[in-house]
Amino acid sequence: MLADPRFSARLDLAGSAIRRNAPDAGPPGAFLFMDPPDHTRCRKPLTGRFTVRRMRLLEPRIAETVEATLTAMERGGPPADLVTQFALPVASQVICALLGVPYAGHEAFERQSLDMVDPTKDEAERAAAGEAMFQMLHALVRHKRAEPADDLLSGLTGSDLDDVELTGIAMVLLFAGHETSANMLALGTFALLRHPDQLAALRAGESDVDDVDGAVEELLRHLSIVQYEVNRAALADVEVAGETISAGESVLVSLPLANRDGDRFPDPDELDLTRATGGHLAFGHGVHQCLGQQLARIELRLGCTTLLRRFPDLRLAIPAEEVPLRTGRGIYGVDRLPVAW
Repeated sequence: MLADPRFSARLDLAGSAIRRNAPDAGPPGAFLFMDPPDHTRCRKPLTGRFTVRRMRLLEPRIAETVEATLTAMERGGPPADLVTQFALPVASQVICALLGVPYAGHEAFERQSLDMVDPTKDEAERAAAGEAMFQMLHALVRHKRAEPADDLLSGLTGSDLDDVELTGIAMVLLFAGHETSANMLALGTFALLRHPDQLAALRAGESDVDDVDGAVEELLRHLSIVQYEVNRAALADVEVAGETISAGESVLVSLPLANRDGDRFPDPDELDLTRATGGHLAFGHGVHQCLGQQLARIELRLGCTTLLRRFPDLRLAIPAEEVPLRTGRGIYGVDRLPVAW
């Protein structure tokens, strides 16, 4: 379904219940809610900037960011909140450096990102948060066009996209780039601390868990942090798994349920770092598959391995059942993760 062009990602075609929570298609440039050719026009200028080779060139800088952030956390002494003192700073600094967004404004856009998707906020409050982020990034895009630098946003000013479209793209990348990576870093660490056998094997580099990249893929599959269903609207009558979906109907695709499919992954509810995870859908599928997935993988690999190396006695500072889970927003995670060492 995610790859079938007979299903549309446009929110204006979605069912009324979905539109009520997302009343418009987002700002121009928000390619997550577009179909080709509009989607292609907005996303194509980005694809060459998120290749595996380009992302690997960023590894030394990401490694430095991780090390410096952990040094600051260590200096503060235990207990520490792994969300605010490690996961969020790392993810925000990395995406800011890539896009060319000043990190000095991180507290504002982090707060706006949360408010935009907070179900406890009313529609006006969520819209105001989105507008504030849009205005901040719109001013930055205009500045980049006048005085380009060596960053992604400056590079995009050479495309045929206008300032409003570039601002919409910047919003998508800034939100997704820090919110998803930060939650994976924190939640991934929490998952490892709750599975001491898996954590011990990973620390020891045992032969069956010596593939760190494979362990990262299993964490991505097991956690599936895009926890709410992905909406698609049928543009024609389509039969899926023996069910007829009529043109105009909306379908909700659950990535977490797909990643817990027992026909694809034996014992799917278990965290198994030795598992063959090929085909998991943590990054989606089709033309909307996550653009920054290689960057996310690098951040998770470097973040987890460096954290475990620097803090061999890392442990939860509160009982696991007291860790506040972030279940009310589209991106699953933890609000706080107190740790000691």
